[in-house]
Amino acid sequence: MDEQIIALYCLCDDLLQALHHPDDAQRQMTDAEVMTTAYVAMLYCGGNFERARHLLQTYGYMPTMLSRSRYNRRLHQIPDLFVALFARLGQRWKTLNSESIYIIDSFPIAACDNYRIPRARLYRHKAFRGAQASKKRYFYGLKLHLLITKDGHPVEFFLTPGSFADVTALSTFTFDLPAGVVIYGDRAYNAYTMEDLLQEAAQIQLLPLRKKGSTRPLPPSLQFLQHYYRKRIETVGSSLERLLPKSLHAVTARGFELKVALFVIAYSVHCGLSFS
Repeated sequence: MDEQIIALYCLCDDLLQALHHPDDAQRQMTDAEVMTTAYVAMLYCGGNFERARHLLQTYGYMPTMLSRSRYNRRLHQIPDLFVALFARLGQRWKTLNSESIYIIDSFPIAACDNYRIPRARLYRHKAFRGAQASKKRYFYGLKLHLLITKDGHPVEFFLTPGSFADVTALSTFTFDLPAGVVIYGDRAYNAYTMEDLLQEAAQIQLLPLRKKGSTRPLPPSLQFLQHYYRKRIETVGSSLERLLPKSLHAVTARGFELKVALFVIAYSVHCGLSFS
C-alpha cells in the first residue's frame, strides 16, 4: 500500500502540473493531497474519508491534514480536477486499445432498497425508483452508465436517475472514439436509428445483442464475440461492486453522486497503477 499511495500522489501532482493548476501557498494541503486522500478513501477505506484522513495523518503521509469539515469543503471545490484526470486516463486507454473494441452497460447504484423507499431522504422523486431484473429487486437511487475498452478500462461514464432506460442513455454518451470502432452491448441497447446515426456520422458500429424477432439478426459467429466481450464489462461491474460499500454514506444527493463518481475514477486510476 505504501508504494501505491506514493504513486497516487505523484499521479495527481503530475496532472496538476501538466494542467498548470495554481495552488495557494497559504493552504495547509495542496489539491494533489486532497485528491490523493479521496482516492485512498475509495480504494482502501470503503469510501470513508474520515478513515483515509486518519490513515494518512497517522502514518506521516500528510501530517498537515485538514479537519473533517474543511476537507469536505475543499473536496467539493475541485470536482473538475477529478474529471480531468479521468479524461487523461481515458485517452490513454483508447490509445492502447489496438483492437478498437468497446463495451457499454449500466449498473444500479442504490441509495436505499425497496422496503426503505418511504423513508428515503436523498432521492424522493419516482424517477429515481429503478428495477434490477437480474436480481428481481427495486431500488431508489442512480444508474451508472459505463463505456469500457475490451481490457476493462473505463473511458466514459455518467449517472442518471434509476428509472432511466438504457436505450435512452445512448443519446447521452458522447462516443468520443476513433472511427472504425465496434461497441458491444446487451439487448437493452437495440436502437436502429442510433446505430445508423453513429455509423453515418462517426463510422462507429454499435452492435447490441439482438432481441427475438429482430429485423437485423446477426450471424452466430458475431453473437459469440458479443457474449465473449460482454463478460469483461460484467467483471468490471463486479470489481466496482466490491469497491463500493454495502451502505454508501452521504448527507446530500450531490455528496452521494460525488462519491459514486470518485469510485469509478479511482477504479480507472487503480487500473493505471496496475498497468504501469
